[in-house]
Amino acid sequence: MSTTDGLLLIDKSQGMTSHDVVARARRIIGIRAIGHAGTLDPFATGLLILCVGNATRVSEYLLGEVKRYSGRMKLGERTNTDDLDGEVIERRDVRATPADLERARAAFTGHILQIPPQYSAIQVGGKRAYKLARSGETVELMARPVHIIELDMAFADATTVDLHMTCTAGTYVRALARDIGEMLGCGAHLVSLRREQSGLFMLASAITLEVLQQAAAAVTGGWAAHLLPKDRAVDHFPAHHLDSMASQRLLMGQTVRVEPVVDAVAPALCRVYDATGAFVAIGEFDAAAGTIKPVKVFHKDDTP
Repeated sequence: MSTTDGLLLIDKSQGMTSHDVVARARRIIGIRAIGHAGTLDPFATGLLILCVGNATRVSEYLLGEVKRYSGRMKLGERTNTDDLDGEVIERRDVRATPADLERARAAFTGHILQIPPQYSAIQVGGKRAYKLARSGETVELMARPVHIIELDMAFADATTVDLHMTCTAGTYVRALARDIGEMLGCGAHLVSLRREQSGLFMLASAITLEVLQQAAAAVTGGWAAHLLPKDRAVDHFPAHHLDSMASQRLLMGQTVRVEPVVDAVAPALCRVYDATGAFVAIGEFDAAAGTIKPVKVFHKDDTP
C-alpha cells in the first residue's frame, strides 16, 4: 500500500473555503488526489478532514457522520446569508430573556424540519441556490429533516448568545441561528462557528496548514507523519482478517467464504485485512451465508 495515502485532520482558519484548503494542501505535499469530507463555510473554522491519495475512495463513509460545533450568534440583526458575511437586511430590538432562550433550546432540540439558507450550495433547477440568490432571485427551498442531538445556549451579553451543539450531517447551523432569532422575535445571525468533532475525529488531533507546511519543508515526506490510516474512516465497521489466498480472491472481485454466524442480522459493511494486517478492502459481510463480497478493494500498486 502507498505510504502517502490516508487522512489529514486540518484545523481550518477563518476566511478560507474548503476548496482553498484542498488547493493549498495539494501545493504543500505535491499530491493532486486530495478531497475533503464535509464542507465548512469560509467564516467557519475547525476540523476539516482531508482524504489523500486513494483514501479519497473512503470519503463517502465520512460525509454522513455526526458533527459537533461551538458558535456564537448575534441577536437583533438578520442578514441575507444568515451569517456575518452577508448584508444586514433587518434590525429589531432584543427583549429575549434566559427563559425565552430555554424555550427555544427545547423547541429546536430533537428531530426538526429546517429550511436551508438562501445562500447555500443546494441545487435548484440545475443551479446553485447561492448563485440564484446573488442574481436577485428568491429561491424556494424545501424544508428537510435534521436531528439536533444536543443544544446548549447561554447569553454572553444582552445581544450575543453562545451555543454548543451536536447534530446530524446536513444541518445548517446558520439556519438554526436564523430560526432561533425568529422564535425570540428579534432575528439573529451566526457570527462565529467552529467544528470540534466529526464522527470519531476530534479537533484536538488536527493541525493547521502552517504546521503541515513546516513538516513538509523540514524533511522530504515529513508531512506524512501527520497522516492517519485510511481505514480509520471506517473504524466503526467490524473487521475481518483473511488468509493470503482468500484476500487475493477478494481483490480479484470474488466473493469469499468465512465462518457463518448463528442468528445473524442483515448483511453489513466490514473492513477486510490480509494475512500481513494490511487493509485491503471494504466488503459486505453476509453473516448468515458466511460470505464477504468486495465493495471497494485497495491494491498494493494503487498510487495517489
